[in-house]
Amino acid sequence: MGRTWWGQIWWVGLFLAGLILALSQVPGLGSRGEYESIVLDFRDDLAAAEVEQQLGAIAQQFSITPRLNSAFSQAEQVYILPGDKQTLQALRRSDLRRYTESIDPNYIYRTLDVPNDPDYPKQWNLQAIQMESAWNESKGAGMTIAVIDTGIAPVPDLQQTKFVPGYDFVNDREEAIDDNGHGTHVAGTIAQSTNNNLGVAGIAYEASLMPLKVLSAEGGGTVTDIAEAIRFAADHGADVINLSLGGGGDASVMRDAIDYAHSKGVVIVAAAGNANTNAAGFPARYGNVIAVSAVDATGAKAPYSNFGAGVDIAAPGGAFEGENDAGGILQQTIDPETGEPAFRAFQGTSMAAPHVAAVAALVKSVGVTEPEAIAQILKSSARQVTEDPLNHFGAGRLDANAAVRLAQQENLDVKDFLRWLRDNGYLNLRFWFDGGAVAFLPKLGMVLGSYLLAWLLRRYVPVLSLSLGLGLVAGSSGFFPFRGFYIYDLPQYPFRLLGSSIPELGGAVSGSAALNPLFASVLIPFGLVALLLGHSWGKWVAIGATLGVSACLGISAVVDPQVAGLGAGAIARGFLALNALLCFGLATLAAKAAARV
Repeated sequence: MGRTWWGQIWWVGLFLAGLILALSQVPGLGSRGEYESIVLDFRDDLAAAEVEQQLGAIAQQFSITPRLNSAFSQAEQVYILPGDKQTLQALRRSDLRRYTESIDPNYIYRTLDVPNDPDYPKQWNLQAIQMESAWNESKGAGMTIAVIDTGIAPVPDLQQTKFVPGYDFVNDREEAIDDNGHGTHVAGTIAQSTNNNLGVAGIAYEASLMPLKVLSAEGGGTVTDIAEAIRFAADHGADVINLSLGGGGDASVMRDAIDYAHSKGVVIVAAAGNANTNAAGFPARYGNVIAVSAVDATGAKAPYSNFGAGVDIAAPGGAFEGENDAGGILQQTIDPETGEPAFRAFQGTSMAAPHVAAVAALVKSVGVTEPEAIAQILKSSARQVTEDPLNHFGAGRLDANAAVRLAQQENLDVKDFLRWLRDNGYLNLRFWFDGGAVAFLPKLGMVLGSYLLAWLLRRYVPVLSLSLGLGLVAGSSGFFPFRGFYIYDLPQYPFRLLGSSIPELGGAVSGSAALNPLFASVLIPFGLVALLLGHSWGKWVAIGATLGVSACLGISAVVDPQVAGLGAGAIARGFLALNALLCFGLATLAAKAAARV
């Protein structure tokens, strides 16, 4: 039996170690808020004289005088004082918990992530589709976007962008170098190197680009080259294909290639065309392609953009005003005459399509995989235009932030759940280890300690059963992760009670961090044993709870000896240690009695 118990303890420890290792790999795990001061939110029902008394006690103990946060803090009785982690822990362990609603770090928040690219302020198009908020959720990591165009030139503002091998179908060679400038500009909108203190930003700048050259230096290319490039992209791992090209002819070879890529899970996006006609051109017109019309900086239809039949969604394409190109889409490309890098503003549905292709990659990166589902999310999240009788905008104007957030809501999987845990701080190991909510290591010690005490009584205690296990957990730690749970607009005390062990219940009810001496003693275990010893399975719940209380009190005596009325010194330690021994003795006698029945 002893070997069985040791085996169980070994496997529990191995599981916990594996769990901690797995959580440590989750992105954002090491993030922690910064603070230089602490917030004391006193209870609203506390009289002003009691608040002053507590402020004086703090000033005397810590040599720091708390002050109101502002002239508006008096009604809520919110005070701040300078402090670090040690001060925070000391305050939380003190009797002050009885008088406050919370004792929290006064975290320092900062502005949202804005790219440091110097010309980013000129990119009205990225701000129009809410990119700054979307970047907080995804930057396209792990996605591959095929740019089927004039190729891509290695300009400086693409040096940090990731690439995968492509192909030049015009010249039948592996390197697909741009000799026109159009493809490089399109690629920049999708994934221009961002936060590199150079030039401008791209939408899915952590994604990889696949350059596929199908258009010559003059900007023309054949249907067969384009169709082969589409199949190449589908066969070589592309997640999204961008087609900023088009014409007036329907070709079976093109349609078949698009259907083939779509069947392999590739999202295909194409420009609607620049003829200002009442129908999208090909290949945008095909059913398995997302056709994109263009809007200007005001959100109106760009004067050149096709509209009507086949248009699915609208995105920024820009529109020049006379000789002024400020209303265009700015990216780094090449000067086709010299081949030298240059920042240029272009306009066209060719510039609108890569916005949608890149956002489609963001949507796919958060877990939505089917092309139809991604297209529906892009359309459902678009900002609708109420009066659009000629279908200038399709489903509406592209909104990257709304699309990514809708994708997260519709893809509630393990990855999304872990993201929720991360965003709420539960995946930050410091949350568990530094006393921010629940001290993880002492709790783990209490659980394992209770199992060890049960193992010591292996002669009388049966192999682990559900009733014994429940008692061990209830007495030692409770379901302690629940103590940190908070659901908006719901009372927290049910979670606090569920997450408390038997010795902690008194403090949980009163809102104090100190152990209540009645609950933190042998009295409640004695009552449980007296009531349940004659019950077939209840006796093992009582014995397990008694062993759990013994472990909890023993660990508390060493780690955190706070007992209401007894302080946190030697008297409290002695009280807890004595009752831990009494509980173990009571469990031993009860186990012997239960074994004889």
